[in-house]
Amino acid sequence: MEIKEVKEAVKGSIHKNLSGVFHASIVGILVLIQFGLIIYLSYVLRGYTVYIYSFLQVLSVIIIIALVNDNRNVSYKISWICIIAAFPITGHIMYMLWGNSRIKKMDKVVLEKLAKGFSYLEQDPDVVEDFQEYYPDMLRMTTYLNTNHFPLYKNNQVDYYPMAEEAFEAIFEEIDKAKKFILVNFFIIGEGALWDRMHKSLLTKINEGVKVLFLYDDFGAMLRTSRHFKRNLEKEGFEVRVFNPIHRYTDKLYMNYRSHQKIVVIDGNIGFTGGMNLADEYVNLVPRFGLWKDNAIRLEGDAVWGLTVTFLQMWEASEASRPVDYEQFRPTKTFQSSNVFCQVFSDGPANNPRNPMEDFYYQMIYHAKKVLYITTPYLIIEDSMRDALATAAAGGVDVRIITPYIPDKKNVKILTYYHYGVLLEAGVRIFEYKPGFIHAKTMLTEDSAIVGTMNMDYRSFHLHYECGVWICNHEIISEIKDDLLATMEESHEVVLEEWKTRPLYIKIYEKVLNVFSTLM
Repeated sequence: MEIKEVKEAVKGSIHKNLSGVFHASIVGILVLIQFGLIIYLSYVLRGYTVYIYSFLQVLSVIIIIALVNDNRNVSYKISWICIIAAFPITGHIMYMLWGNSRIKKMDKVVLEKLAKGFSYLEQDPDVVEDFQEYYPDMLRMTTYLNTNHFPLYKNNQVDYYPMAEEAFEAIFEEIDKAKKFILVNFFIIGEGALWDRMHKSLLTKINEGVKVLFLYDDFGAMLRTSRHFKRNLEKEGFEVRVFNPIHRYTDKLYMNYRSHQKIVVIDGNIGFTGGMNLADEYVNLVPRFGLWKDNAIRLEGDAVWGLTVTFLQMWEASEASRPVDYEQFRPTKTFQSSNVFCQVFSDGPANNPRNPMEDFYYQMIYHAKKVLYITTPYLIIEDSMRDALATAAAGGVDVRIITPYIPDKKNVKILTYYHYGVLLEAGVRIFEYKPGFIHAKTMLTEDSAIVGTMNMDYRSFHLHYECGVWICNHEIISEIKDDLLATMEESHEVVLEEWKTRPLYIKIYEKVLNVFSTLM
């Protein structure tokens, strides 16, 4: 039964599981207790105000000097300086607990697993030589990704899906054909009609002897799956791992570091990635914020190995004591020759302060000569990113950005709207997707495009593990461009005069929000 038929036969749902809510509440209470202890400590020590004040003055200078010389981004530094200034005692303690840059145990584990995975990725120099013949002015870009352990591949076939419904139909079709193994990784798992179909399809393949590795993020699934979700799957033959259980890190903000990747790989030959999650609203089985628009790609060819390695890196990082043999997940066939060039790349907080994904976005912006189209649900960008977009528009590039008309988070929408001003003044055209919520993450120039899981905000670039595929092929780029242009036709274009007329209280509120944008 196709999703279109499911829509007519089954009513989707957004299920909040009570055990998940209870779990989240317990974690929240533990965090609040920590805040309470900090405040109580301030109360107890009030009799030593003069000494404490002098000490805090010195400590403030030390922390500010450390922050100024920290190689993390400016917004992060400003946020912590504001917190320290606003909360003289608690702010310092919060910074010592959560703001310092010490390498955490989880970072070390992830870096070890990333290094192991990268050892299975090798660049074929002949592919780079062929790429240079087709795209001589983009050699710098592919070299940058390769320097960060992400090889360039050819011999690929890419199918683009403008909506998640179409992507999931293709996923189910390929799952039904699986012979050896299936790798599945999503950020959000929501039990409902879509999950029921996925569960049934995967269980059928397990009963046929196909290995299924199922990975998901604890935070993304906690509220919308049953208490024994993982245990029940394992009883059915699934191999299951959960990334970064949040109860382990209530004393640190590492619980804020999530795996936002979405990957499905079948037999090492076919892979999928995009913005969608495994829940009913992503395929419009239930209206949550109007029509939900996501996009995704189906990748068949040599580049699928990049998606496989990305999956296995996070799989191993999710349970350090159980290593995996990468070789058993190699492709099972030889692919037809083609000049569709692709590079799979990924990023995450363990890499900080290096951020290859964010840096590559800058390269895309600076490389654009005629066209730069972007879709993002959240446009909470750094000053340097804003200036790069404005500079491109001022230089004659047709820069267009599509964001949601109906927000999923009101404060994020306010901040997104706040960032329109400088961009509109520079000539950037901004469209809000009128039918509802656009969750697709896309960047396109005249020569190449990125389709992946990352948003254009601090959280994606610095706190989440993300992945994407850089595609170089004019036919595919044209197909993606047509979808984006069609989306603009359905959107409301925001103009500078309209932006200036927002209420005064919003203008004040957004400036306050912007100070803490990296913490949202």
